[in-house]
Amino acid sequence: MSVSSVPTAPRLVLGIDTSCDDTGVGVVELAPDGTLTVRSNRVWSQTVHARYGGVMPELASREHVERIADITRDALAEAGVTLSDIGAVAATSGPGLVGALLVGLMYGKGLAQALDVPFYAAHHLEGHIHAAAAEGNLQAPYLALVVSGGHTHLFDVPRDGEYVLVGATKDDAAGEAFDKIARLAGLGYPGGPAISDAATRGNADAVLLKEPLQGQKGFDFSFSGLKTAALLAHRAGAKPEDLAASFQRMAVHFLVKTTVRAAEATGRDTVVVSGGVAANRALREAFARTDLRVVFPGAGLNTDNGAMIALAGAAALQQGRPASALDGGASAYAPLANV
Repeated sequence: MSVSSVPTAPRLVLGIDTSCDDTGVGVVELAPDGTLTVRSNRVWSQTVHARYGGVMPELASREHVERIADITRDALAEAGVTLSDIGAVAATSGPGLVGALLVGLMYGKGLAQALDVPFYAAHHLEGHIHAAAAEGNLQAPYLALVVSGGHTHLFDVPRDGEYVLVGATKDDAAGEAFDKIARLAGLGYPGGPAISDAATRGNADAVLLKEPLQGQKGFDFSFSGLKTAALLAHRAGAKPEDLAASFQRMAVHFLVKTTVRAAEATGRDTVVVSGGVAANRALREAFARTDLRVVFPGAGLNTDNGAMIALAGAAALQQGRPASALDGGASAYAPLANV
């Protein structure tokens, strides 16, 4: 971190995330010594999508429009500050649902312009990574596993702000597979908590599931085979609780085994694990049994939220990155790094 990038007084960064179906706004304080403190983190989780078993993009956009001003006021009140105290604004520009992204992006740009403060267009996955890295006060190098409803990506982070993609899902994201199998078994939506709860009552040995991508030399992920095997087991009469327990055990085993192999190959001894699936208890327990130092996000920072975007904005300030132009748009597909 260059001396010029360190603020001489505490600086407050307001972060906004509307990438999917959560309206998130948070405030983070960047101290002169580089310490980051989450002052507030308010999230409105949309429930309108439950009847469809998945997110309806148009409905998500409308809910963001209706809620974002109120959630911003709530986040400022929780932080004990006013808009005039904000020193920078960050908002997710991608990846995500374009209509939903545009709500938070344009709102954030408007705030920054009105306040005459820097604006940072933040990458959603970088926000997830910083949610965990800030918890452990980490500096590169480390590995980062982002595992959520829309993403399963494994990055090497050789230097702060630099991301090298070493593995990604070839089909479904892990959280997406959790959602689909929970829906198949009639366990409810969202699937992550439903599968985790049902698995505590099930027999993980009841349904035989094969590990995906056995023998691969790389570090990719795949969940389509597990999803198909779960469908066949369901049709054969498997109990929902047994199906949940068996799927969760194999999915967790696969995620941890692949990450451990990548850590050995890259020589990293620290891994940050973030995203909605990072809240899964079985996943955390499995990583705790490895020899790696594993850091998870703090309370409330696993799923999509505005505080993680504020953390990404604060990191941009620390690293001396220039502010983003106000004419930039949203992007549904926005790679964080190249292989």
